[in-house]
Amino acid sequence: KMLNGPNGEFSGDKTAFVEDIRQALYASKIVSYAQGFMLLRQAAVEFGWNLNYGGIALMWRGGCIIRSRFLGNIKAAFDKNPALDNLLLDDFFKDAIHNAQAAWRRVVSQAVLLGVPTPCFSTALAFYDGYRSAMLPANLIQAQRDYFGAHTYELLSAPGSFHHTNWTGTGGNVSASTYSA
Repeated sequence: KMLNGPNGEFSGDKTAFVEDIRQALYASKIVSYAQGFMLLRQAAVEFGWNLNYGGIALMWRGGCIIRSRFLGNIKAAFDKNPALDNLLLDDFFKDAIHNAQAAWRRVVSQAVLLGVPTPCFSTALAFYDGYRSAMLPANLIQAQRDYFGAHTYELLSAPGSFHHTNWTGTGGNVSASTYSA
């Protein structure tokens, strides 16, 4: 009790919010499976494996702790496109995420406002937002590195062109160069 935070109580339509939670869980599970298959695909590349991703989904359905009602849809996605980079790009999963997205965002937002940790929902949503975004927080990290250590940043409008900004107006013209460690 040494740290302060929200002590609120949910005041909305509880029945509707339970449905939002169900949708948030569904979307988060889809992202979790998408991440898992991304890891399998990367491992296959690195180790020279020839994996049957649809077969893996069916194997899980047959008695593994990893079970889900949409494992058949995963198999169908890989049957339709064996080179599928991410389940989120398959029509079934893309539509499911789109349909659940508003509820998912309401749940994460409400949890933050109430101070309720929802790490699986919020990190899955953050992953989804990062995956669908052309510009990521790495752009901000470049600016922070330049501010604190004059490491320069690359302009999106001029790829290959690196710049340093005197962010505070008091530092002078400092720049860093690249080096091979």
